[in-house]
Amino acid sequence: MGEIQSEVTWEKKEEEEEAEAQVEIWKYIFGFVELSVVKCAIQLGIAEAIENHKKPMSLLELSSSLKCDPSYLNRIMRFLVHRKIFKTISTNHDNYPSYVQTPLSRRLIRNGEKSMTAFLLLESSPVMVAPWLSLSDRILENGNPSFKKVHGEDVWRYAASNLDHSNLINDAMACDAKVAVPAIVEGCSELFDGVGSLVDVGGGNGTTLSILVKDFPWIRGINFDLPHVIDVAPKFDGVEHVAGDMFTSVPKADAVFFKWVLHDWGDEECIKILKNCREAIPKENGKVIIMEAVIEEEGGGGGKHNKYEDVGLMLDMVMMAHTNIGKERTLKEWEHVIRMAGFSTITVKSINAAQSVIVASC
Repeated sequence: MGEIQSEVTWEKKEEEEEAEAQVEIWKYIFGFVELSVVKCAIQLGIAEAIENHKKPMSLLELSSSLKCDPSYLNRIMRFLVHRKIFKTISTNHDNYPSYVQTPLSRRLIRNGEKSMTAFLLLESSPVMVAPWLSLSDRILENGNPSFKKVHGEDVWRYAASNLDHSNLINDAMACDAKVAVPAIVEGCSELFDGVGSLVDVGGGNGTTLSILVKDFPWIRGINFDLPHVIDVAPKFDGVEHVAGDMFTSVPKADAVFFKWVLHDWGDEECIKILKNCREAIPKENGKVIIMEAVIEEEGGGGGKHNKYEDVGLMLDMVMMAHTNIGKERTLKEWEHVIRMAGFSTITVKSINAAQSVIVASC
């Protein structure tokens, strides 16, 4: 009797999964649509128009402000409302609802406090989209990186010779810094106690350090990146821009900071970079602060739920498409590269961001 009941339960579950799959598959068939429509909204300036209007905005008001065809714009807005990016409220305007912002739509305002537009415009750029179309070749051929196959060189050499793309990358990292760095300030401020100088390796245009030295004014910031990046970096109070190559050496400081740099490289490269960091910091109390995703171990579902887990897994696919040997790492993998670089103490702390904070010390 028990076996029959078990078989019936299994068949019912299989039917439910089949019904779910019948709907779910469309998400993957048209997966590009969400990215494309949100990019369209950014390019049109929809969020800015509604924000500047200071009150609910009707379709005709919005289309007039943006100089758009109302019928097309209505369809775009219907999609974005369905995705809960914007909201509607009932008004007496032309039998159409009026639109208002949401916390999500405010992240589509180019100069907004929590804007993620630069990141989205980078990832949706033709340069970054093209490698995804040959992702399977990269896996099958095992050693022909997708980005290099499409563009003839790796992403860093491409950026060095294409300033517009380099600026897209730096702007994307800067907009993430405005979200992620306040999270480390709020969750791990003690890390910066007693740190007189801090070098941000691969710090882009210096946005990360500009936030840190403002919150911790006793820190002297050193923004360290490749010459073509430093050449166009803006001036920030308390931040010195230094050009160089982290594979050769790192400027000396009390502590070293990384944000989304080491995941671009393989284990061997990370170990070399971290060894250079160890040479740059004091042996007694120096430390390396690393902001990176930490991927959950396979089958390790017993711990605290990480609401950014899916972001980490997607980032790992991004590394596969856009870098030669980069990857996101599990805690064991992070411990391996850090210990191989000569560090003896490793601590990890979660913060309210896609990254965790990993601290390595001698």
